[in-house]
Amino acid sequence: MTLPPIRSTDVASVREARVALGQRLRELRQQANLTGRQLAESLAWPASKISKLENGHQTPTDDDIRGWTRETGSEAQADALLASLHTLESQHSEWQRQIKTGLKKHQQDLIGLDAKTRYYRAFEATFIPGLLQTADYARARFAQSITVFKVRNDINEAVAERVRRQEVLYRSDRRFHFILTEAALRYRLCAPDVMLGQLDRLISFAALPNVKLGIIGFETAYVVAPAHGFWLLDNDLVMVETFSAELNLAQPQEVELYGSVFDQLAAVASYGRAARTIITRVIDDLAPEDGS
Repeated sequence: MTLPPIRSTDVASVREARVALGQRLRELRQQANLTGRQLAESLAWPASKISKLENGHQTPTDDDIRGWTRETGSEAQADALLASLHTLESQHSEWQRQIKTGLKKHQQDLIGLDAKTRYYRAFEATFIPGLLQTADYARARFAQSITVFKVRNDINEAVAERVRRQEVLYRSDRRFHFILTEAALRYRLCAPDVMLGQLDRLISFAALPNVKLGIIGFETAYVVAPAHGFWLLDNDLVMVETFSAELNLAQPQEVELYGSVFDQLAAVASYGRAARTIITRVIDDLAPEDGS
């Protein structure tokens, strides 16, 4: 799977990532016992280029990375460095710029990712994942985005695109593993009747043969704290949403870390009948407020 298209980035975040990459390049040069001038001469570069790259004042190209690792005898580090480089511009996308033309466009971008992804792992501690949302629940979520970011109101179009995305759940060549906290089932992010419909839909989606739904009940003892939600797309990309940004993490060590965290959360989640029992308990607690 390839990374999503490069989008608007946060200047400070990009600068920090470029500096970190430069520091790693400097370490490799020093481990090879080469001066900046010696390395520049071996690569037929001006000496100033070494300084600019190591201090984060210039972004290296793929060829720069390959030449650097070749001349420093560190070819084994090339793939990790190239992953850092390719992540540099896509690591941090500002929501305000990303959705400035409305919410529909972002949903269409996600459909593009769906075309490339075969295995989805998602953990959410606060709300229902987009792929599992009813139209009414999605409408409530999009209304919050419009309130917070003051973007164009295209809720109807955005909801339609989100519902269209859910067609991927019925693809036999796709697999999905969702983990939710019980809190995500109880937070009052929409009207009670909307939440009741959403909880009922969760039970239905969990019956799909390629969907695995885990619920972590309030009584569960955590090994890893549910600090924030995240998505793992295949073994290539981690997506983390904050109020101000979407982080796209593609460095192998970060993907591996989030994969390990997901596995530990999955280990304490309830599945099958036990998960349905938790959902039903929430439905029973909420139903009286719906006047039923």
